[in-house]
Amino acid sequence: MADQSLRVALISEHASPLAQQGSVDAGGQNVYVHHVAAALARRGHHVDVLTRRDHRALPTAVDMRPGVRVLHIDAGPPAFVPKEQLMPYMKTFGSEALRLIRRSLPYDVVHANFFMSGLVGLRLQRQLQVPLVQTFHALGAVRQLHQREADAFPPERLQQERRIACEADCVIAECPQDAQDLVMHYGAPKARIAQVPCGVDLEEFGPGDRRLARRRLGLPEHEFIVLQLGRLVPRKGVDNVIRAVARLDRHVPWRLLIVGGDSVVADEVRTPEIGRLRRVAQAEGCEPWVHFVGRRDRAQLRDYYLAADVFVTTPWYEPFGITPLEAMACGTPVIGAEVGGIQHTVVDGLTGYLVPAKDPDALALRLDDLRQHPELGRMMGRAGLARVQREFTWDGVADKLTQVYLRVMKQRRIRAAETGLRLMPQPVTETGGAPALAQPTAYPSVDRAPVVALAAVPRQRVEAK
Repeated sequence: MADQSLRVALISEHASPLAQQGSVDAGGQNVYVHHVAAALARRGHHVDVLTRRDHRALPTAVDMRPGVRVLHIDAGPPAFVPKEQLMPYMKTFGSEALRLIRRSLPYDVVHANFFMSGLVGLRLQRQLQVPLVQTFHALGAVRQLHQREADAFPPERLQQERRIACEADCVIAECPQDAQDLVMHYGAPKARIAQVPCGVDLEEFGPGDRRLARRRLGLPEHEFIVLQLGRLVPRKGVDNVIRAVARLDRHVPWRLLIVGGDSVVADEVRTPEIGRLRRVAQAEGCEPWVHFVGRRDRAQLRDYYLAADVFVTTPWYEPFGITPLEAMACGTPVIGAEVGGIQHTVVDGLTGYLVPAKDPDALALRLDDLRQHPELGRMMGRAGLARVQREFTWDGVADKLTQVYLRVMKQRRIRAAETGLRLMPQPVTETGGAPALAQPTAYPSVDRAPVVALAAVPRQRVEAK
């Protein structure tokens, strides 16, 4: 329970905590918002998540769990819109968010997620005089370095991110590389950057019996199983994993499981990336041993992590990456690309291996190490579990974020008091001497009196996913 109960607005314009992970535009940010909101609520805070209504049937307010509401904001069509096309609706999102907030109780802090939410957050910061904390989750400048012409976001994204990075009360860096990129690409003030990682739910993901997991999934016990799990988009580098396993000989049987997509049954129409990856497997001569599993619910993912001998993720870039933490929490070693947050969470040679992002030969060598020395993989798995339990829990993340929130609230009160002192009329003494110093009790307060409670809105209680 928190010493001070806060009212927190989490803005996440395209990534709802209620969305199905692994589907289009649903990935790590959805998981982050979901678990941050829940962990803050467990500490006695009240959290509202403001996200865009992307389906007509969604009620205005959904009780996700005690202390957490998801508020659906009308901005653009009530249907799926790729996040790259959402910019034109952010002005409406901001107006609707302001209208809703002004009819409810004031928030102590706004925490925006992604740059478009940051634009809304700047508007709330300015008009409501509320401190703004920003988590970008991905930076346009870094994305352009790796995707170039494939980056479909508007070119003004970089200018907008620079503005947010410099005007927010605090910017959350999820790993050391993120902090460096904020300073190098956007000139973010170092004093206003706080490093807070992502976390993993240790009740959802934990160690277990590999043989039983394989039986539940119908997988053979004798094969060396490589797992790739997450969104199926080109930047995730799944083709690199396919090329790497193709280099493994068949003296020890192996298979690659690829979990993800927009349907339970792997469908090239609904998930075009599957078609491209199948063609890669055909060209590499390993198609019979590459299995596209399809999308799986969160409750099913633990068995896949447990069943695998190794989890592999080699994206071109990754701002943080939650799936390596999930694998480590299940006691599974991780081979990851030496990029972004992965090079922070995976300790090379201890909890797994780090390899170049686009080097299937290097990845194949590390896979063969673990295939030839299964005890090494088990030792790495135990080390990864200990690291996650020590440094990457959502409760720990919530504690660190709470300290950030309290700090920016205090700093804003101090600035408001100093501004009030400068602007206060100063009386002149009868002798014409120096003006009298205004008393601190005369400082204007940034605290606002509560207004009317949120108007009655349709509600629907759902179980947290």
